[in-house]
Amino acid sequence: MGRSADLSALTIIMKGAGDVASGIAHRLHSARFHRLLLLEIGEPLCVRRTVSFSEAVYRGAMEVEGVKAELVRDIEDLEEVWKRKSIAVMVDPRWTAIEIIKPRIVVDAIMAKRNIGTTTHEAPTVIGVGPGFTAPLDVHVVIESKRGHDLGKAIYDGSAEAYTGVPGSVMGYATERVLRSPVAGPVKAIKKIGDRVAKGELVLYVGDVPVYGSFDGVLRGLIREIEVTAGEKIGDVDPRGIGEYCYTISDKARAIGGGVLEAVLHAVNL
Repeated sequence: MGRSADLSALTIIMKGAGDVASGIAHRLHSARFHRLLLLEIGEPLCVRRTVSFSEAVYRGAMEVEGVKAELVRDIEDLEEVWKRKSIAVMVDPRWTAIEIIKPRIVVDAIMAKRNIGTTTHEAPTVIGVGPGFTAPLDVHVVIESKRGHDLGKAIYDGSAEAYTGVPGSVMGYATERVLRSPVAGPVKAIKKIGDRVAKGELVLYVGDVPVYGSFDGVLRGLIREIEVTAGEKIGDVDPRGIGEYCYTISDKARAIGGGVLEAVLHAVNL
């Protein structure tokens, strides 16, 4: 009972609420860490929207595999959300809530492939996901995010593998799995998440420029119809062709979530 009470009282703030961050948050929530706050930008660029708590920014609430997240406007509203056992999502691109709330744990899961300002001064335990972080220099723990033997490993002294620019291979497809905007402009979707996509089939437009699938698969992710910059990730085609994967947390996100859970438990000495 004492340990459960400690877990329920522990506040964790996460930077980011995309699909990887959501997989982490879901795993922490399942382990009874219920005081979770995810910080997002005003217009999230998430592609795997069906499994991302960032959708709460647009919709007010979002559920992923039975766990609900709610958008909060003010810090004063957090306790009511947490009482409902929901994850809180707040638009706070400058992370001002960290200084106000002073959480026990901060997790940088923005997946920017570089450190854009996270330091060990933000909380007693600061965890960085993916490349760009070095423990214990700028974070206390780094979690490996590259697919492979060390995926999800908690690194207490050192860095994650460097960003190569090439996504992990799935059934022999790597770079081809990711759809990127050929130009800057507004997105106009032709397909929707979960749809089958054939090689050479039109998926969406960016401005007047069409974007086609490069192989047969299922459209696992698709950005909202918003303005994007050239080179932005705007879609994700899965060659496995299993529709269920569009609506469930990925193996990668679960593994990373396990690494973060290890780091949190290590920090609180449970």
